[in-house]
Amino acid sequence: MNGGDDEDVVVAAASGDQSPPLQWRFSQVFGERSAGEEVQPVDMISAIEFDHSGDHLATGDRGGRVVLFERSDAKHSSGGARRDLEETDYPVRHPEFCYKTEFQSHDPAFDYLKSLEIEEKINKIRWCQTANGALFLLSTNDKTIKYWKVQDKKIKKICDVNADPSGAVGNGIVANGVPGANISSLRLPVVTSHESSPVAKCRRVYPHAHDYHINSISNNSDGETFISADDLRINLWNLEISNQSFNIVDVKPEKMEDLSEVITAAEFHPTHCNMLAYSSSKGSIRLIDLRQSALCDSHSKLFEEPDAAGSKSFFTEIIASVSDIKFAKEGRYLLSRDYMTLKLWDINMDSGPVSTFQVHEYLKPKLCDLYENDSIFDKFECCISGNGLRAATGSYSNLFRVFGVSPGSTETATLEASRNPTRRHVPVPSRPSKIGSILSRAGGSESAATGVDGNSSNALDYTTKLLHLAWHPNENLIACAAGNSLYMYCA
Repeated sequence: MNGGDDEDVVVAAASGDQSPPLQWRFSQVFGERSAGEEVQPVDMISAIEFDHSGDHLATGDRGGRVVLFERSDAKHSSGGARRDLEETDYPVRHPEFCYKTEFQSHDPAFDYLKSLEIEEKINKIRWCQTANGALFLLSTNDKTIKYWKVQDKKIKKICDVNADPSGAVGNGIVANGVPGANISSLRLPVVTSHESSPVAKCRRVYPHAHDYHINSISNNSDGETFISADDLRINLWNLEISNQSFNIVDVKPEKMEDLSEVITAAEFHPTHCNMLAYSSSKGSIRLIDLRQSALCDSHSKLFEEPDAAGSKSFFTEIIASVSDIKFAKEGRYLLSRDYMTLKLWDINMDSGPVSTFQVHEYLKPKLCDLYENDSIFDKFECCISGNGLRAATGSYSNLFRVFGVSPGSTETATLEASRNPTRRHVPVPSRPSKIGSILSRAGGSESAATGVDGNSSNALDYTTKLLHLAWHPNENLIACAAGNSLYMYCA
């Protein structure tokens, strides 16, 4: 572990200290639609990401735009004596954000060789290290990655002009006098800098490296490299070199008919620059070490669920596909999301997940209907708190679930992305099923919690799904996307 803070997090998790359940409440909303307002597909949010400091938040949409928000609360503003008195009365203040700027990151394109349209939708956004007061971030659509720099530029204006333009007529003749009569009173214009405005500039474009749709990008902790992943390959890039990348993982078989699984997500380890993890459509997660070989065809560790006893159905492999993975801040634990569950893994223990959380168990009887309307292929994201004690993921009807992931925790919460997050009461299990514990697996599996009546899924709206959400790195603040609206909740 690097640093005392990381060690404290691990010790707190290992000791099983139970913090009281969080009481979530509505904080902010951006782009809230009115009742009956139709949302345009290009306005749907498709990516959310906090930067490492938590002072900035970026969202991407299906129209190829990136919108930036910056923190505006008391910690980052000078409010004078009155503000100091307010902080004394209310010492706990939660982050507040305001709109900063937006820019068009990607435009529609056409691949003439394959006769395919490339949509502008932003698939992923990742923040890079800041430098000289400028913000840097990576954004990608299906085929092209771009490296952006956003910096405040001062707007220059001309002032101290004492000539009246409206008083001049004809060829330099002054209306109220003769030419040159007041020439001695004229002053040269002065250029002054006024308020600053953020300006986005594309520094580099990383094109033509993927034959299939890019599903992940991830920054390395060295600050110099990043990876991009599609269904069959993972490439390693240097931020300063846009015309060359190195293929480090290739799962493409010699014959495509032999293809049995694809890459679904990839993520660099937060502190070890030589380690990364990637997940597959079969539900497994592989940890690889870049020091082993240039082409990492063999993994250093394999994490997968032990085969459960009982018959397998047609949907077993479909719902086992991992849609997202996230490392905890200190790097020891890994969170993964498949269609039905959220799993917590210890990278030092590859015998199985340390905990399994049922997200919407009551949908199991509806898998056939979900397959018919393609909802079973929805890719839900997951996120984990900065202290590693809680995790969150989305569901249907704009609902999202928050789970306590520390040993022995029974904390669960179901919230709706609206101004009143607790107004919808959907029956949920009192506690998700657990497999093992972080300290020991000697006790075996615990029995699954009582499920929800399958009829409760009839009230769910499968067209409103909460796929994208992010947890503030330092505070109990969750940002989530519901259609074209960005909601924030604090605790």
